[in-house]
Amino acid sequence: MAIKARLVQAGAAGVIAAAGALAYYFEGEHRTPYLDPIGIPTVCVGETGRAVVLGKTYTPEECAKLYAASLQVAADHVQRCTPNVPDGMRPSLISFTFNVGGGAYCRSTLARKANAGDLAGACNELLRWTYAGGRQLPGLVRRRKAEAHLCLRGI
Repeated sequence: MAIKARLVQAGAAGVIAAAGALAYYFEGEHRTPYLDPIGIPTVCVGETGRAVVLGKTYTPEECAKLYAASLQVAADHVQRCTPNVPDGMRPSLISFTFNVGGGAYCRSTLARKANAGDLAGACNELLRWTYAGGRQLPGLVRRRKAEAHLCLRGI
């Protein structure tokens, strides 16, 4: 593998690792499923959907595998929907996408602004995503402030 390709691969791994640290800080790790603030079954590090088996206790290895796969999916959505954003913005965008889903990210005003070159406007859109189930959640307010701060620093 050429040196440039290795550097690009290492850079991408660093971006995903930074996104993972941010998301992990806000999600925490729970090896037994629980209902999130709006009643969605959740396990490990914010994992929802088919991976959640109520009543099952997950191993640290299972959680790590699920988390890595979900982070990669989020990173792929960010890359596909906003291919030209600076690498410095990517950790916050991946953390956000991990939380809200790739479809929501790709359809968002945030992505449209980023693709139009309004990078600060895109970062500030993060602050609007603080509601779940029709109510503003303090944890989402804190998370979005941190993501927006990191995003703006990465421009």
